[in-house]
Amino acid sequence: MSHLNINEQKIVRKMINTLLPLDLTPETEIGRRIQTLKEKMALAGVDGVFLSHRPDYYYFSGSGQEAWLYVALEHEPLLFVKRYLPRAVAESPLTQIVPVHSVTEIPQIIKDSHGGFPKTMGIAFDLVPVRDFRFYQSLFFGCNWQDATPLIMSCRAIKSEYELGIMQDVGKISSRVFNFIADNLEPGIRETDLAGRIEAFARTQGHSGRLQTRHYRSVGFTFHIMGGESGGQSGALDSPVCGTGMYTAYPFGAGTRVIEKNDPVLIDLGTMAFGYHMDESRMFVAGKMGNQADAASQAAIDILYHVKDAMKPGVAMKTIFQMSVTMAKKLGYGEQFLGLPGLKSKFLGHGIGIELVEDPIISKSRSTELEPGMVFAVEPKFIFKDRFAAGIESVIQITETGSRFLSTVPNKVFMV
Repeated sequence: MSHLNINEQKIVRKMINTLLPLDLTPETEIGRRIQTLKEKMALAGVDGVFLSHRPDYYYFSGSGQEAWLYVALEHEPLLFVKRYLPRAVAESPLTQIVPVHSVTEIPQIIKDSHGGFPKTMGIAFDLVPVRDFRFYQSLFFGCNWQDATPLIMSCRAIKSEYELGIMQDVGKISSRVFNFIADNLEPGIRETDLAGRIEAFARTQGHSGRLQTRHYRSVGFTFHIMGGESGGQSGALDSPVCGTGMYTAYPFGAGTRVIEKNDPVLIDLGTMAFGYHMDESRMFVAGKMGNQADAASQAAIDILYHVKDAMKPGVAMKTIFQMSVTMAKKLGYGEQFLGLPGLKSKFLGHGIGIELVEDPIISKSRSTELEPGMVFAVEPKFIFKDRFAAGIESVIQITETGSRFLSTVPNKVFMV
């Protein structure tokens, strides 16, 4: 096997680190993640896992270079790097980092290193295209294949103290951006023009400029701005609110509508920095918000605090969802809650971390119980058809005894 030894890796890391401001994942953190994955593999009867999705192999290796990661129960992980080896060596604390020109070289390297293929190979069935999967089957001939997605996502569902610290730092960036919005929202500006200003500022604060999404039909856009009646339009996005977008080919997010004085404006901001996400929404108004929009905005805040108080270890996720629906009806907003009639979202919140939307989901049918370390973006929102949207979204962490906000943006309506 051709790869750098430990001393060579240290030299490369030192050289690269003088050139790039790397946010390196500690070796102890990567080791904990690998060990957790192996424990779950053993319980599931999976001997090896082959990771090809960038967020997945980044989580377990610490590097987002073009690579594949192979984790076997009885061996050290192998990180196969196609491009760019020096960066991968500098970024990942793994000791087995192997340069390859093609994925076709990997099977022979595994055979030479481990004495053969695993009996059962896990791969992320939710992501790998059929063509690629069939190709991998031909490369690793004779393996029994199993879906590794539940193993991967269950590892990522519980955030460590290290991860929570990073997400708090991302939350600080998001908070500064929301303050910028409050200082720059003004009547007469188009939604898209405001989005451009926000994005430019957010990049100066450390925003990566994009979001990571998992499902091949999903879209990740950073700024969701819905002023007045543009918030009252349902659409293609699997979310309580959608926005109009600018084009028929991409009908999501900010559109060309001009934000007027006294418009209720719902702004949903996705932030990615240091490899992690925050997802938050707040209501804004340049002037004075109308009574109905103001009341609905406060109702969303009340629902948020109501469910947060109930979010604690051992509580089923579907119980939290139903609590939100019951309260919305009690407050008189059952028709508008989580979308228009017939188009209502079936979730109240989603896991968040390396990707914008992660498992688990707080949905109407999810019986999974909350556990310490889980983190959710919780978003009680309303649509008033053809008039406006109102709502809030904050990130909540499950603790040993209850829950707490990771979001630091005040849970309020911003009066500009």
